[in-house]
This record gives sequence, C-alpha cells and structure tokens, in this order.
Amino acid sequence: MSQPAYPSLRMRRGRRAPWMREMLAEHRLHPSDFIWPLFVCSGDGCEEPIDALPGVSRWSVNRLGERAREAASAGIPCIALFPNTPGELRSEDAREALNANNLICSAVKAIKDAVPDIGVLTDVALDPYTSHGHDGLVDADGCVVNDDTVKLLVEQALVQCGAGADIVAPSDMMDGRVGAIRAALEDAGHCDTAIMAYAAKYASAFYGPFRDAVGSGGRLKGDKRGYQMNPANSDEALREVALDIAEGADMVMVKPGLPYLDVVQRVRDTFQVPTFAYQVSGEYAMIEHAARAGAGDRDALMMETLLAFKRAGATGVLTYHALDAARLLNG
Repeated sequence: MSQPAYPSLRMRRGRRAPWMREMLAEHRLHPSDFIWPLFVCSGDGCEEPIDALPGVSRWSVNRLGERAREAASAGIPCIALFPNTPGELRSEDAREALNANNLICSAVKAIKDAVPDIGVLTDVALDPYTSHGHDGLVDADGCVVNDDTVKLLVEQALVQCGAGADIVAPSDMMDGRVGAIRAALEDAGHCDTAIMAYAAKYASAFYGPFRDAVGSGGRLKGDKRGYQMNPANSDEALREVALDIAEGADMVMVKPGLPYLDVVQRVRDTFQVPTFAYQVSGEYAMIEHAARAGAGDRDALMMETLLAFKRAGATGVLTYHALDAARLLNG
C-alpha cells in the first residue's frame, strides 16, 4: 500500500496531544482483561507475605471473600486459585487433590458465598499435592506416568466442579487430559463448566517464585522437562494447541507470557480462539525488583508489559498485578 511521503505525511501529527494519542490507540487495556491469581493457605484469619513475590500473600480461606469483593469492585471478572497444601497432606499419590474439603474446594465455596457472580478458575494439576513436587504420579524410576495421572486429574476436576468452579484449567501437560476431562464433565452434568487448557506451557526458569508460593519448589525431584515444553520450540506449541482445541478446550493459554509473545501471536492468528497469557511469578518479580532498584517506574513498567500481551493478541492475562492495574485503569 502506497502512502504519501514527508512532509505531506507527518506521523507525529497523531502523537501531538493526549486526546489524539488516545483516539488513535490500536489496543487498550480494561479490568475485564485480567484474571487475578490468589494463593490459599491453611489457618484462620491469615495473611502470609511471600518473600519471593513482593506485594503478594497467601490468604486463609476466610480471608478470600475480602479479596473477591476487591476484585469485583475493580471490575476483574475472574480469580484463579492455587493452594499451599500443608506438608503432612502431601503424598506420593496426591490423594489430597481429591478431598472435597481441601483448600481449593473450600476457597471456591468461600468466594462464591461472598461474590456469587465472580468467576473462579481452578488449577488441575498434582504438584501442590505430591510429596515429590511433580505434576503427576511417578513410577519407580521417577518418571511421570501419563495415563494414570490423567485418570487422577479427571477426578480432581470433578471434585473442583462440585465445589463450584466455573473454569477448570489443566496445567499438567499430560497428553490426552483435556479430552478425558471434557468427557467426564459432560457425563457428570457439568456441561457449562469451561476448560482453559494450559496448552503451551514451557519448562521455564521463570516459575521459581510460584513454586515457593505453593510450597513445591524445595520438594521437586528432578525437573519437568519431560512433560513441559522446550523453550526452543514454537511450531510444537501450535500442535499442542490444536490437540487441546480438538479435545474440547474452550480457551487456551500460553505460559510464561512476556518471553513467549511470539507464541501468543501465532496461536491467536492460527486458531482464532480465546487465548490467554500467564504473566508468571518470575515476570512479576522482575518488575517489582527493577522498580525497587530504581530501574524504572513500577506502574509504567506494569502497564506497558500488560499492554504488550494485548498487542500480541491475548484475550486476557493472568497476572498478580491485576488488582493494581485495574485500579489504575479505573482512575
């Protein structure tokens, strides 16, 4: 496409005033773009600050109603929940994941009692419940076994749906788990429960603070490269996403976020399905620590990064900055 040359065209005309820049903006952030991840701990009336995530805490179940009301007031549509399961309840077979009164199920009920209309997303994976820190069951050689893990994930998803989860999000990266969960939800009458598949989840160095937050980091034996994706691959991500969509995923996710904006864009352009990015704990921590070190303005760093996800094509973003960002957008 041809266009006039300078001086007939002066690109700076479109940047000369705030109202002009706002009018010509190609992408915008809105509080409804955010999902707010919250960490749940045992106890009563508890807030446990997480050293590796400045400004983020674990909350006991009876404090989650307050957080849900804050989210709803700011226009955030959905909360994602992650438990720090007590050590004595972690086991080789992750049996606590199937407890209908575990931290996550109790948290879902508490949030729905406090704010019935807010969405709740639950993580379907076993790492918060295993004594070895892996996302699935392991055999005698320490290898995560796929099909037996999938059977357990199906039961976990059903338990979470029974507690009132609106979206179940398999984050384990086992093959075939989306189709198995979808079939089980349909059979159990949970036909309106959505699945957000962690479809392209990479074996990333950016997960460290999260593993501390859920208490699995120090327990992990080995690594997760046998089931999470190789950071070198993006064509493989498209194959993973295609499989999860074919198996019944309503939404897909790319994780981490900022280091994989190219993958976000390829997924959205290829499939045109709701595509989410997870701004993971390491990304959040880098912004917080950079701002504290005087390397940049925190709010500006936060908002520019979140806008990058929208520019890449993300439908929405899971971010620990959700509440602060929403409040800034609301003025």
